[in-house]
Amino acid sequence: MHFDFHFTAVQVLWTVTFASLLVLLIVLLGRDRIRRFPWFTTGIVLVTLRLLVSRLLHDRLPPITMGEIAITLANISALVGLVILVEMARHAFRRASVRAWLLWTISLLIVAGVVLWKWGPWPNWHTLAFDTLIAKLQFMQFFAVKLGLLMDVLSFGLGLLVVAFGHRYGAGWRSHVQRIMIGLSTASLSQMSAQGIWQIIARHTTPHSQAEYERVIGMQEKLLNTNSAVYVLVVIWWIVCLWIDELGSVADHTAADIATSSSAAKVGDA
Repeated sequence: MHFDFHFTAVQVLWTVTFASLLVLLIVLLGRDRIRRFPWFTTGIVLVTLRLLVSRLLHDRLPPITMGEIAITLANISALVGLVILVEMARHAFRRASVRAWLLWTISLLIVAGVVLWKWGPWPNWHTLAFDTLIAKLQFMQFFAVKLGLLMDVLSFGLGLLVVAFGHRYGAGWRSHVQRIMIGLSTASLSQMSAQGIWQIIARHTTPHSQAEYERVIGMQEKLLNTNSAVYVLVVIWWIVCLWIDELGSVADHTAADIATSSSAAKVGDA
């Protein structure tokens, strides 16, 4: 028997991603993780909102209006992403000295600045104009791309630091902070890899026929789908890790219960 569901890869990935994000939000709420990671939760809400907007409003609004909404949400998400990194760093390196904080912060910003400067084109600031709505949207889109790249570089760098040195400052392998950062850095690495590969393909490929053009567009779609699939795996990783309590928190609760029981017993004996 042959089944024909007429679902494209993009539709399947969108559905799986949206469902996974909803489950992750339920876990964050049900397991009381929102109180500890409010900005991370906000970031997940924004990603879910952007997915919903892209599906519900696509082809239902004028292109300019849709562009304004999408680019605005992209900028807000990138800014919130930077705040999430600050939140994760504060949890991961709460025991670090001020000197260590300054050293690693400056190092990460220098590396991110160099990547931001070298990666991708920059506009000619002398001819930049904001006299039309299209020009403003183009600059907002450019700002969103660069801000997103900055967030990806910092996420990957901070993830490496947390994995390498987090156990010294209270963010070991079993901590939620380290596992969240592993997910963030993996998603950022996948995003940067997809962008880098596509830039190489676009720079060295000149289609001379409709078939060649369609082949190049198909390669871009495969890169986007692969990146989306990696993000789904990251969200599933977060669901599993955030559902399970940290080993330290379980041990602390157990010790507290034992101490409470001992105190009660002593009061009863008295």
